[in-house]
Amino acid sequence: MIRVGLVLSGGGARGFAHLGVLQMLDECGVHPSAISGVSAGAIAGALYAAGHSPQAILAMWKKSSYFGWSNFSLRKSGFFSMQTIAQLLRKYLPEDSFEKLKIPLYITATDYTHHRSAVLHTGSLSSAILASAAVPVVFEPVNINGNLYVDGGLLNNFPSEPLLPNCTLILGSHVNRLADETATLLQPGKLNVLEKCFHMAIAASLQPKLSACHWLVEPPLSDCGMFDFSRADELFERGYKAAMTGKEQLLALLKPDNPALL
Repeated sequence: MIRVGLVLSGGGARGFAHLGVLQMLDECGVHPSAISGVSAGAIAGALYAAGHSPQAILAMWKKSSYFGWSNFSLRKSGFFSMQTIAQLLRKYLPEDSFEKLKIPLYITATDYTHHRSAVLHTGSLSSAILASAAVPVVFEPVNINGNLYVDGGLLNNFPSEPLLPNCTLILGSHVNRLADETATLLQPGKLNVLEKCFHMAIAASLQPKLSACHWLVEPPLSDCGMFDFSRADELFERGYKAAMTGKEQLLALLKPDNPALL
């Protein structure tokens, strides 16, 4: 029996492209046996694993107006609070537990206390999501059981490792392709500088993780930044179209006699 594992990278607003990839998989009848996600990929993966459709996830995030900076409060520490995101997760993930999900989920965060990457897959789901998406300098670290966590993409922006032991076919959606380092990210502004630094920090360790995939989608997003949340529909469509270009390859991989799975 083929067990399909799905990896969803980080990428901020580019994570909307993950939903387009998930839409294509749904239409093809491809249902992941397990999902591993980080940052934006953790958010998309958790909502999907809870039973929400890709279209419904897109609609709920757009309706929430979550992605406007005016919705965040600045703390005395200089960090933005993640309370707004937490409230939204409580609304759409009322059963705040990994164990209640319909699909097993692994979320990667950076353990700031012990200087290492950590995989979270039990206990509070919302805490793990918040930790995985806590972009350094922008959001305050998240405390889980006495340890501080920040964005998982800092040390592992494509967490394929948790899926390797139990999945025979690894699919990946990567929305932070290194080739997308264009003039868009070189424009003046604190957020552009932050994004550029973030890309540089994660670049070195990416290739071996991407190579673990039997099927990989990397939507063309060179003109989209990680804070371009107003382009949700466009990003969704780009992810969908990119996935569709690999449809025949995916269906071939899913054949029982595929030698790559023997």
